[in-house]
Formats: sequence, C-alpha cells, structure tokens
Amino acid sequence: MKLYIETLGCAMNTRDSEHMISELQKKEGYELTDSPKEADLILINTCSVREKPERKLFSEIGQFAKLKKPNAKIGICGCTASHMGEQIIKKAPQVDFVLGARNVSKITEVIHKPKAVEVSIDYDDSAYVYDIARNTGVKALLNISIGCDKKCAYCIVPHTRGKEISIPLELLLNEARKLVDNGVKEIMLLGQNVNNYGVRFTSPHPEINFTQLLNQMAKIDGLERIRFTSPHPLHMNDEFLEEFASNPKVCKSIHIPLQSGSSKVLKAMRRGYTKEWYLNRIEKLKSLVPNVGISTDIIVGFPTEEDSDFQDTLDVLEQVRFDTLYSFVYSPRPHTESATWSKDLEVPQNVASQRLAILQNRHKEILKEDSQKELGKEHIVLIENHKQSQNEVFSEGRSDNGRLVRIENEFLSLGSMVRVKIIATNGGSLIGQSV
Repeated sequence: MKLYIETLGCAMNTRDSEHMISELQKKEGYELTDSPKEADLILINTCSVREKPERKLFSEIGQFAKLKKPNAKIGICGCTASHMGEQIIKKAPQVDFVLGARNVSKITEVIHKPKAVEVSIDYDDSAYVYDIARNTGVKALLNISIGCDKKCAYCIVPHTRGKEISIPLELLLNEARKLVDNGVKEIMLLGQNVNNYGVRFTSPHPEINFTQLLNQMAKIDGLERIRFTSPHPLHMNDEFLEEFASNPKVCKSIHIPLQSGSSKVLKAMRRGYTKEWYLNRIEKLKSLVPNVGISTDIIVGFPTEEDSDFQDTLDVLEQVRFDTLYSFVYSPRPHTESATWSKDLEVPQNVASQRLAILQNRHKEILKEDSQKELGKEHIVLIENHKQSQNEVFSEGRSDNGRLVRIENEFLSLGSMVRVKIIATNGGSLIGQSV
C-alpha cells in the first residue's frame, strides 16, 4: 500500500505528518510514494493560516480526485479540517474522511471508517506515544505541547488546535533519546507558545517550566544541538534568556514573533506586550549573546494600522535587524475576532501591499549589509545536505546562530560538525570553506 502526503503550513504540521506517516507505516504497512497517481491513500495536511485556504484546498481535492487510482482514498487533515469538519465532505464528496489537527493519533482508525469526521479540539492525545519515523536524518522535530491559550485577534489556531496542554517530561526525554539513537544530532522543540511549557498537564506531573526543560534536554548524550519555535515575547523572562545564553547545546538563534512594532496595533491584536517590552527583551538578549540570530513574523495592514504605526514597525526592524523575516499582508480568518470588525477599520489593500514592499525591500538591504560583516568569520556548521555529481559538489548546513552556510567543492559527511570560514555571500546566505 502506497501513501502520498502533502503537508502545508508550519513546522507543527510537518511534525503531525511525520506522526501520521509513522503510524501508517507501523500499523498498516504503508510505504511513502512521491506520486499521487500510484498512491492508495492521499492525505492533504492543511493549514488555516495560508491565504484563502479553503479555496485552495478544494482546488487541490479536485486535482487529486482526477489523478488518483479508482479505489484510492483521499483524507483531509490539519487545521482547515478542524474548523470545517463535515462541510468538507459535503462540498467535496470525493473526500473519504476528515481528521482534525487535535486528532492525529486516530489516523489508523479513520482510514477504515467511510466518511469519518474526527475534529474535536478537546481530544487529548498528549500522552500518546508515537513510533519513530524511519530515516529521520540528522535533524528532527519534537512536539512539547499542543494547542494554544492565547486570544490573538487575528489567529485561528485556538479554534483548530484547542487549549494548550504540555506533553509529560519523561515522554519527551524518552523520544529525544530514541531520536538520538536513530542518528539525530539536532532537535527542534515545537509548541504554539513553546516557552510557556508546563502551564497545564492533563495527568499528575511535577511542576516544570521551559527553562528547566531545556536544561534536562541538554543532558542527553549524543544530542549536539537544541532549537525551538515559536516562543512568545510575553514569556521571555530573564531566567529563560539566561538559560538560552549559557546552555552550550541551545543554538544561538531564536524566532521572536513581533507581528507589529506599534503598541497600539499590538493592543488591538491582543498580543499582551508593547513595542517597549519587545525591544527591552531584544536588548537583554543581545547583551547576553551579541551574535544571536533573530527571526520574526510581521503582519502588515492589520485593521486600525496607520502610517505612524507602520513607521513603528520599520523602527523595530532598524533596531533589531532581523536575520530572517516572515511578513504578510493581513487577511481575515474565520472564527477570529478581527474578522468581525467594521470594514471602516480595514487598511486599503493597495496601501497594505505598498507597506509590505517597503518592509521587505528594507530587510533585503539589511541582510546584504550584515552579510558583508560575516566575511572572514568562522562558524561551526552542522552538515545537513550535500551533493556530489559531475557538475556540482557542495555541502551545506546552518551555523549555531541559524545562518545558512554553503561549502562549495567539498563533500562533507551528513551530521558532521565542521568549522567553516566565510569567504563570500549570496544574499542572506553565506559561502564558506572548511578550516
């Protein structure tokens, strides 16, 4: 039996797909295929954060329905599945089942139930032990919590993934050890508010916070690097930042979602912090780790955003000089507070698009400026990818502070930690040679 899976959206979705793959391999004997034409089961793991997710989903369902074998099944999973539920099957009868983002562990049940719809956001599989997927490689993802308790005005995630629940520490440590035994060198810890770990368990559990979890993870022999995403600025206390700085296994790159540089807009977004708090945390972080790599998310054109608010966002960009920027024009999502607001509060599309272009162009300039400062510096790079052919030889990976480094004309072992000197730049990426 062949399985084809299309994964859309965030790292959490990628991890959910890995869980479904491992369950189907272990319990049902499926093997992965890159061709939907030869698949017996086609899964689309959806994302509600994408622009116009529903329209794109039904377009893809139609395409797969034309390609698939006569008896092949189509299953819709993930966040769009969570909030649309049985509407998907009503609109697209070609779909055989719908599985919500909070119900991943039920995958081997629903494939045997015609027109099954499992989308409860109250379902708790936080203590479910998944099998380790085959061929994990040198990097792996590890969920430490599920769901989200925040009430951001623009975000649909609480309506698709439910309340925030932390996964028990021993389960996390055991899975991390298994991953390391399977050849993994770097683990990325995942949570909607990853640094709020420990806020709620559904079974008796010793009190623990994210800082303590990082400390415990670092004790695992053979684990070289720990990364995590996404932390919330509100939970970045000094204890957490000091652990981040001092723990040698915690990579010195961090994703800190900004969303807006305007305190007024942040209040409308219900983010819980101000521009001043965000910059204070950045200042503290850079005082502890001067070479820290920082990435962020920014929404441009959120309702009520004025030119002065956008200038505040540009001001934060100038002060922080983010290494990576994920930026988007605001678009409303179902079940969110901001989707119900008056049209009078909306920013005209042409204005929002113009602001986005200004933001992105300035960020590109910053990347070029800062990349030049890397020339001659040395980084320890974990080799994640390599290629050797008649026409091309290279290896590549990321530095401790998250910069992509390409090593031309060298075929280095996957999983090796290599000291690399930067000799050239290419946009935001760096080119180096081993030393």
